[in-house]
Amino acid sequence: MDESFANLQTSHLLGSVPAVIGDDKRSTNVPIASVNEGPSANMQIFPPNRGSNSKGYQTLESPTEGPEQQPSNNWKGFFNVYSYTQYFDVDTDVVLNRLMSSLYPTSGDFFNKIDANPDLYGLVWICTTLVFVLASLGNCATYLVKKRTQSDAPWIFDVNYMNLAASVIYGYAIIVPLGFYFSLRYMGSKADLLRFWCLWGYSLFIFIPISLPLLIPVEFLRWVIILLAGGASSSFVALNLQSYLETNNDITVVMGAAFGLQMVLSIFIKVWFFP
Repeated sequence: MDESFANLQTSHLLGSVPAVIGDDKRSTNVPIASVNEGPSANMQIFPPNRGSNSKGYQTLESPTEGPEQQPSNNWKGFFNVYSYTQYFDVDTDVVLNRLMSSLYPTSGDFFNKIDANPDLYGLVWICTTLVFVLASLGNCATYLVKKRTQSDAPWIFDVNYMNLAASVIYGYAIIVPLGFYFSLRYMGSKADLLRFWCLWGYSLFIFIPISLPLLIPVEFLRWVIILLAGGASSSFVALNLQSYLETNNDITVVMGAAFGLQMVLSIFIKVWFFP
């Protein structure tokens, strides 16, 4: 037996052990996947798959995606605060430039300045500031008038000025542009509601600085100040509407209505808050 082991060929024993091949040279048909074929190998999981109705070896695939999420309806965006953030994304320099434009009504290029980025920041900020200014300075004006006529008469701060100012200013700045928008759309004009809100919002800025000189207890001077401010604000709205709607056949009627409504607002401010 020792001699039989000694007669074995040892040339093929160096290195890795080869697969055993019989004398009849029969080979199996089972392919052996190399290590380099890792990505192309078909990974399977236990137990074997023996039909469509039985659980077995199954190809490891990416998890099946569920039904795609349906896009939210457009009307839901009106109740989402984040839908309006883009209209408040303006720099201080841009707002100041638009405020200065409202003080020069004859330029008529306001829509060209806001065409790239119309904002609602001016509408909200100006209206809110004007409400507090009218409520506070209106009470101061009534105090000065009462002390001038009846120095001994008691004076009480009227909180209703705040409610009145908020209702009138916010209502005017929102409803009037909305009315012009629907009217012009009915006439066939390509009106833009956001630009109209921006225009009317900045048109009210002039009433903030002129509220302080309205405290002067001289009735004639008060009327001169409020009429000049109202004329400037009305011209700012009317002339910019003319440049925006120059192809409209009814532009004269639109300009007249915008000018008249702005003058009515200025007179209302004088009569109710600075009597």
